[in-house]
Order: sequence, then C-alpha cells, then structure tokens
Amino acid sequence: MSVHMIYYKDGAKMMRPILSREEYLSLRGSEQQRTVLKAVREGQVDMKQRLLQMNYSCLPAENGCLKGAKRMSRSVGMDIDFDAPAGLVGEKRTEWLADQISQVPEKVIGKANELGLLMLERSATKGYHLVFRRRANLSQEANLRWASELLGVSFDERAKDITRVFFSTTDEATELLYLDDGLFDQNEAETAQSTPSNQYTLKNQSTATASDEYMGFRFEEIVTKYWDIYNGGHVPVEGDRNALTFELAVTLRSICDYSLKRMMEVVPNYWTQADGTCTEADAAEYVKTLENALKEPKRGIPYRLKQVMAELRAEQAVKACGGTQTAPPPMPKRLPPLLRLLTKNVPECYKPAVANAVFPALATHLHGVRFRYWDNVEHEATFMNVLIGRQSIGKGSIRKPIEYIMEDIKQRDIPNRQREAEWKQKNPSAKQKKDPRPTDICIQMLIDNLTDAVFNQRIVDAHNNGERFVYTIVDEIEALKKVTSKGTTDEVGLLIRKAFDNSLAGQERVGADSVSGIAPLRWNFNASTTPPNARRFFYKMVNDGTLSRLDVSTIIKSDDTLPILGIYDHTFAEELKPYIERLETARGLVECGKAKKLALDICRENRDMAKLFDSEAYRILSYRANVIAWLKGMVLYVAHGMTWTKEISNFVRWTEQYNLWCKMLFFGQQLEKELCEETEMQRRPGPQNLLELLPDEFDKERYRLMRRQQGKSGDGENALRQWLNRGYIVYDEVCGRYSKTETYKKRYSSRTLC
Repeated sequence: MSVHMIYYKDGAKMMRPILSREEYLSLRGSEQQRTVLKAVREGQVDMKQRLLQMNYSCLPAENGCLKGAKRMSRSVGMDIDFDAPAGLVGEKRTEWLADQISQVPEKVIGKANELGLLMLERSATKGYHLVFRRRANLSQEANLRWASELLGVSFDERAKDITRVFFSTTDEATELLYLDDGLFDQNEAETAQSTPSNQYTLKNQSTATASDEYMGFRFEEIVTKYWDIYNGGHVPVEGDRNALTFELAVTLRSICDYSLKRMMEVVPNYWTQADGTCTEADAAEYVKTLENALKEPKRGIPYRLKQVMAELRAEQAVKACGGTQTAPPPMPKRLPPLLRLLTKNVPECYKPAVANAVFPALATHLHGVRFRYWDNVEHEATFMNVLIGRQSIGKGSIRKPIEYIMEDIKQRDIPNRQREAEWKQKNPSAKQKKDPRPTDICIQMLIDNLTDAVFNQRIVDAHNNGERFVYTIVDEIEALKKVTSKGTTDEVGLLIRKAFDNSLAGQERVGADSVSGIAPLRWNFNASTTPPNARRFFYKMVNDGTLSRLDVSTIIKSDDTLPILGIYDHTFAEELKPYIERLETARGLVECGKAKKLALDICRENRDMAKLFDSEAYRILSYRANVIAWLKGMVLYVAHGMTWTKEISNFVRWTEQYNLWCKMLFFGQQLEKELCEETEMQRRPGPQNLLELLPDEFDKERYRLMRRQQGKSGDGENALRQWLNRGYIVYDEVCGRYSKTETYKKRYSSRTLC
C-alpha cells in the first residue's frame, strides 16, 4: 500500500512517501493541523487549503512529481458522496444527508475484512474518506465502483483520478476511525498474471466474494495465519510440501464441504512455479494430496482451525481497540498536568506505560473516598497494574515516579513499623498477660514476603485507620505469590478478584495469640513480567474474571536506541506535592456528571464495536476496562481540584482502549478459544456423559478438570484408554490433544460413559 504527503517545490505540486505509522500520526497530530481544522469546521472554508494533504492511490515519478506517475500503489483512496433524492429539499434534505452520513462508519468497518480496509477518517467538512486494498485486475474507477457496490454507498464521481488529493483531519479517535499498518507498505501493485491452461491451476483470487470467506475472514487470511502458527510463517516448499499441504487440507476440509472442487479453490497449489505454470505430474500430485486429506476420518472442526480462527478474532479485536498487532492506540498529545509531570522524565516509548502504572500509587493516597459509576454502583479507586514487556526493555522506568508518589506514605510507615517492633519485643508470644497492640498502627507499603496473618493484620489496620489502601510493588509478578502463606497463583487470583470489588477478606482464629479480623480488601499493586511469564501465570485466570480486573500495559520500542531518563529531584517532588495533598484530603462520595456521561458513552461504543468486530472477548473485557478507565479519570478529577478537562476526557478514552489492546494482544487468542468452547458446552442441554461434557477437542488438563467438576476421583487414564480402544476418540501427537470421532458422535452420544 502507499500513502504520500503533498508539498510544493518551486510552485510545482510534489509528494513524498510516509513510511511509518508514527510519522503519519505525528503529521496529523500537529497543533497547526488541529487549529486549521477547527477554523474550517467553524466556517472558514478558505482555510482548507492549509490542511495536510495526502494521496493514497499512486506512486510518484522519480522526481516526486505527481504529474506523469506511471505506477499504481496497492491501495485506493475513496471519497464517499451522497446524492439526496430529487424530491427532498430544505430541512428534510439535511436530515436525510445526516442520517446517511451517520451510517458510514458501521457500514465500512463492518466490511473491513472483505473490503481490505486500511484507513477511515472523517473529512474536514462532511462525509468520509477511506482507503482500501487495490484489486490488481481492476482499473482505478472499477476499484471505486467495486467498493461502492460492496458498501452500498456512492463515491465522488469527480474524484476518480489516481492522483486525487485528500485533505486530512487529525489523529484523534473521533477523526481517524480506523488505521491499518498495511497502509505503509511501499511495494508496488501486483500485476495480474495470465492464468495457465492447466486444468488443475487455482482460480484467480483477485476479487473477493462471499464464498471466499469463512466467518467473515478471507480464506487467504486463514491460510496465512495457519502458516504463521504452524510453520513459522513459511509456506511449503519442495521437500515438505506434500506433508504440509496434506495437514493444511485436513484442517480446512470441514469448512470446504469436504468437496475436492472447493478444496482446489481454497488450498494453494504449492507445486506451482514462480511464472504461474504447473506440470501435469505436479498438478496430479497436488490433487492426490487433497484427495488423501479428504479420505481421513472426519472429526468435526479441527483444533488447528479453532486456533487459527481464535487468533484471527483476537487480531480483529486488537484493531477494534484502535491499534494494530505491532502498535497500540496512540496516546493523546496533551495529557492532564499531573500525568505530564509524571511522564516528563521518560522517553516517548515509555510514556504510555508510566502514565498507567502511576495510578495504583496515586490511589493509595485516597481513603474513605467512593465514586458512583453510571449504573449507580459505588467504587473505590482500586488499581492493579501489570506491565508486560520483553526482557531488558526498560520496565524499571516506572519505579522512579512511583517512588516519589509513595514517599510520604513510606515516611509515615517508618515510625509505625518501629512501634510495632517495640510492642512485639515487650510482648513475646509466650507471655500470658500482654499489652494490647496499639490500634493506631497502620502500615500501607507491604514487602513481597508475608504470612497470611501479617497480610490480614495490614488490611484490618488500614481499614480501621481511615479506610486506607495497602500497596505492593514487585519486579516480577511471580513474587505476588509470596504475599500470603499459600504461595499459589490461585490465591493471587482470588485476592485480585476480591480487591477489585473491595470484598471482605481476613481470618478468624480462636487462639489468644492468633491474628483475627475481617475487613474490605483494599489492595493496589504494580507488577512487571515478560509475555511468556504473563501467559503462564494467568493461564487459568483469563476467563474467570481475574484478567478483566487488571490494568495491563506494555512497552513498544521501535528501535534499539538507549533511553535517557530525566532527573528526579527536589523540584520534581515540590511540583508533585499539591496533587498528592488533594488526594489525601478528599473524603466521602465524589461524583462528576461529565465523567459519568463519558463512561456511559464509551460503554455504548464498546458494545457497538464488539458487534462490528464480532468479538466476544472484546465485549467481556470492555466492561471492567471501562470502569478502570473511569476510575483513573476520577482520580485525576480529584487530583486537579475537582476539575474535569478535555485532557482528562481524552486520556480516559485512550487508556480504556490501551488497556483492552494490551489484554487482547497478550491473552486475546486464549480467551476467544475458551469462550468458543464454553458456547459449545452450553449447547448441550440435559443429562450427559462425561465425554459429551467435553468439547470436540480437548487436552488432558481439560479432561481432568471436567472429572473434578463432576466429582470423579483418580486421574481417569483408564477411561481415556477405553475411549481410544473403542474408537470414541483419537489422539493427535503433534497437538497433544484428543478428538471425538464421527463414530462416537453418531452412535454413542448421550449414553453414559465413565
């Protein structure tokens, strides 16, 4: 694809390529661009010429001049236009046009995959501009007509030249509605090759039809994703193409109606040469491979296909968050003053992580403060931030800002720790008559190696001394397992779920020396980890409500430049002090009508986006992501003296999408897969045997979990062997999973199998 910026040289109109997403957003996000766009929208139409101008439909000549461009890009720019019916005039005409324009985003994004959508933006005055993948065998005008028919909207007949220039708007989410990294691919357009006469060659797939899709994804996308997952992104070559094509065909046959003709349309012929030809012998080998795949016993939808579809849906949901697989949604250029201060000493690539990681520490200064959400449920400012990034990427950049935020609490904890130590020394456990423990001891900063008794004591003390939070920061999330005596991930997950809801926690003991007490769990924390460790740690918590309660962030570095941090000193501490004092002095129920309205608007938008992108994972995760973002807005509202600003509003919108983007990036595939299996289970009502309770494909862990849920003892290995011997299931050694056979499904379903 290609996108070029227009400029003038010696009076001639020229253009140069935009090579990256970052450069593109930077150009759109300039202050001049925002100022000029505002003027145009306020009626100064003559200012439009000063807006950033882009071309999306051609590559320039060698000297950068638009005139005489010979080569076409791999993208097409389109200006959506509406012609009101002749009978409509005045107010009715205006209403009709407004209604048509309002439907455009849903129409376009709903067809994103089929269209090959790369960019969608509001225009400066009315309507929209969109960019889509060029169909190589069609002319510029034919491409526009094809897209027009697909979307059911008209394109501007006056704007069908490949050198068409578009006046851009800004980088804000309300202006730039969709952006795909494919827009910055600088390759030339693919030329249509002549179709060989051989009867076994694949059909020309330049144009997309409904039959070229499955579940909203083009078969080309499905095949590409299959090789990404199961062959490191490499397509079959001489030496492995028989085996690999066979495995691909077995995977896809169930969605090709087990038809050889359909399989030949969908499964690429990897025996075809670079010039598009294929010998009779190779063509016959290709067909034989497909026929052998069709002869394999039928097993329903294969596990591999479910994995591919889960990852494609997860990627789709990533796009719904306003980012791509490699870049998160861009952070607003202007942050609220508090966040500008806290992020000013870190390089740009660290700012998103720091801007989110500071909230657990900031909120620990609130006590006795509640906020009312749009559904009238009251929340306290609970934040549990997990920073996920590869090794040595700079996750420690969050530490200094947090240290300065927590300095006053750290100093308050010192005398309390001393008083507690003195009391323990005077009252050893063996002593029969003890002095009562001082009730005003309150220690908020916790170390990462505690017993259940200490953790419980800290929670009760914090509650009794002003309904305060306790706080933990760890360099590696595994350390959270040491917060309690049990030392398990299950216990950490339980604490996370309780903490988010401020549920009662604690313990009751009868011993005179035992710590007893129950109080609402107010626990904020910061933890860091790497992507593999994060997936292992939260493996069993992705679909039980734990993941959705977390605030997840990451660090994306586009190059290997060494980061240089700013200086944190007394001046920084003094600038931070007024914000901390406002948080410390706040009390009671705090409400903000603008924040409540924004949260409700975002909730509705998320519901629509989940439908557009057909993502159940996005829908489920978005509920609490919205609560977390709104709570951040309320903390900023208090810290800025009960003042709500546009900067806070923009940050809330962004941080909600950023949190979702990170969750979908690291956990989306697993969650989509588990939700799909959950749906399958719910479709099987009434009394069922154990094998029928399991999905069509399962591993040993899922099998043993189901046995425990049904109250069965033992490891169940004997039952597995019986099912295998009787032909009820087969085992795939490559995937390490069992699959139900068609024999079982037809003859033994609904019978009792132990």
